[in-house]
Amino acid sequence: MATKDKELDQLLDDEEPGAAGQRAGAWLWDLLKTWGPALLAVLVIRSVVAEPFRIPSGSMVPTLEIGDYIIVNKFSYGFRFPFTTQQLVPVGEPEPGDIIVFRFPADPKVDYIKRVVGVPGDEILVRHNTLFVNGERVAKEYVEDYNFVDDNCTPSPAELYLEAGDEDEPHTVLYSPGTGGRLSEFGPFTVPANEIFVMGDNRDNSSDSRAWGTVPMANIKGRAMVVWLSWDHCNGKVGTLRLSRFGTVLK
Repeated sequence: MATKDKELDQLLDDEEPGAAGQRAGAWLWDLLKTWGPALLAVLVIRSVVAEPFRIPSGSMVPTLEIGDYIIVNKFSYGFRFPFTTQQLVPVGEPEPGDIIVFRFPADPKVDYIKRVVGVPGDEILVRHNTLFVNGERVAKEYVEDYNFVDDNCTPSPAELYLEAGDEDEPHTVLYSPGTGGRLSEFGPFTVPANEIFVMGDNRDNSSDSRAWGTVPMANIKGRAMVVWLSWDHCNGKVGTLRLSRFGTVLK
């Protein structure tokens, strides 16, 4: 055993200075050559084409539940240079009814998700929790009572409505009678150029443009397209999968 130890010590002594560092560098270079292109491709796709996003709050219930994971199409409104906010090729503009993910104007490090209800030049007015756009009442129809479960898993009664403007498909919205309607009265307000007005579908439980103003077009990251995974955070310590929501197309 002593002889073997001496042989090992001799080999280490005879090794050229820096050989260990060269081996580590070669190993790192092989790793980069193997996985680097794939990792770069993922980052480019995430920056330019599509990005996953988790729903952390109930501001978009019933359209989006807390614990939904969605795919955001970042090519919906134009091609941006990878890893920047610079738009190179415009494709279209947000339209009323679109569900978008954007950088929160007051803190661009935070992402928000809301529905577009007004585009540049539109006049927005809310009276008694009824939305008016350019003087026209946005039609809404009562559907049924609804049990809203908030971020703390506390249930409260609400009412489900079907709402539809002249230019967008019908979608569900939620109102909570008896909450005081802190945002039930707003405007009139004209949306400035290069800005959009957004609201949450959970109208009495959403901090949106009625509270903090409009969203610059440059802050928009993309349009929410589909739910690809959903966890019920209130069912057990780790939650359970909501299989019925997988593949839900957002509208």
